[in-house]
Amino acid sequence: MPTNTFLVAFATLFATVGVADIAFIFAALTKDHTPSQRFNFATRGVVIAGIILLFFAVLGNPILEVFGITIPALRTAGGVLLLLIAIDMVFARHSGATSTTTEEDVEARQRHDISVFPLAMPLLAGPGAISAVILLTTSTNNQFEYWSVLVAIVVILALAWLTLLIAIPIQRLLGVTGLSVVSRVVGILLAALAVQFVFDGIRSSGLLG
Repeated sequence: MPTNTFLVAFATLFATVGVADIAFIFAALTKDHTPSQRFNFATRGVVIAGIILLFFAVLGNPILEVFGITIPALRTAGGVLLLLIAIDMVFARHSGATSTTTEEDVEARQRHDISVFPLAMPLLAGPGAISAVILLTTSTNNQFEYWSVLVAIVVILALAWLTLLIAIPIQRLLGVTGLSVVSRVVGILLAALAVQFVFDGIRSSGLLG
């Protein structure tokens, strides 16, 4: 069902794009900028991230064909990657799949314009989000499901944009504890989805006869 596909895509992208995390990172990186500058950073970053994610959504299958990667292999590998991201979220660790590394944080603080790096990539359109988009779009069975994934991408990016605009109030409201609770709950849901992707990949591969 398209609705179910949308919900799965929404939950997966919510975690891999890191909607719950970017508020704190964005607020820290733009604490010395004006509201107008933060608006411009957020808008440009989301637009660029959208172009990147939609690029992989449209060209996911051709990319797989070029490298000779099968859909079952992608489902299994994508599931494993998402599971690792989910584990990071549950245990409040940062591996770089959905966030910046320490070295990237240092470089980002030295930049005047953070809209491309690190906001668009790797914060919004990082390895986890790109893998999830390819996995979701190549797993669809018809045009309705495919468009449901595309709509989920747009909705997530719109939500991310709104989150960035109110990043500082969110930071003050939730605090570290509140953000950790949200991240852990989403991480548990993502872990279940990831395991299901692995099961589907192994089942469709024919390895079990």
